[in-house]
Amino acid sequence: MAKVLAVLSNGYINEEHNYVTGWWAEELFAPALELEKEGHTVGLASIDGGKPTVDPISISKDYDPDGTYKKQYESGMADKTTPIVDVKASDYDAIMIVGGHGAMFDLAHNEDLHAVINVVYELGGIVSAVCHGPAPLVYTKTRDGRHLLEGLKVTGYPNNKEPKEVVELLPFSLEDELKKIGNYHEESNHDAYVVWGSKQILTGRDPQSSQLFGRELAQKLTQRELQSEEKFMD
Repeated sequence: MAKVLAVLSNGYINEEHNYVTGWWAEELFAPALELEKEGHTVGLASIDGGKPTVDPISISKDYDPDGTYKKQYESGMADKTTPIVDVKASDYDAIMIVGGHGAMFDLAHNEDLHAVINVVYELGGIVSAVCHGPAPLVYTKTRDGRHLLEGLKVTGYPNNKEPKEVVELLPFSLEDELKKIGNYHEESNHDAYVVWGSKQILTGRDPQSSQLFGRELAQKLTQRELQSEEKFMD
């Protein structure tokens, strides 16, 4: 079936404010499970490769009360990632940018990641991101200089949910940046919310949307595979 590249932040530390962040556990493991249920495979990448830093809060009892994601993390499932410069983008049918505040620091402006995103997109693949994961999509431009998300319906982590103690430490507001180039929607009345900006662009709002996000991506990829097989048979 399809091959999906999940991209994780290597992490960010602000020692002065005792602030440590990285990728958010639920936003990798929940979508990955949905993808694997459909028979798709998930590869892992990060900017520097190796073992990326998980946001410790995402595997705390407050956010992972049953220890589901902590158990998956401690099993070593995300201990090895390929450096983004070594990724052969044409091997993948989709790219999935995992959220967590870390994405705003090391993924957002990384040109190697932008290049991988563009190759996947230009070859007709799906570009997806959840929560703070759309950060690098904001700054990705197509070969003709157009913003990848320009004019598209998008979502991502909203300003009103950002922890007050963290806001001043962040490099930018994701919601504000998305609004500059896209048609931002929060849909706060929904427990989980994802949106297709086009047949190739999928974004999810927050950690609670991770499972739905993964299911949408998985089903779309399965649908594409079946359509491709039908065309081949014809």
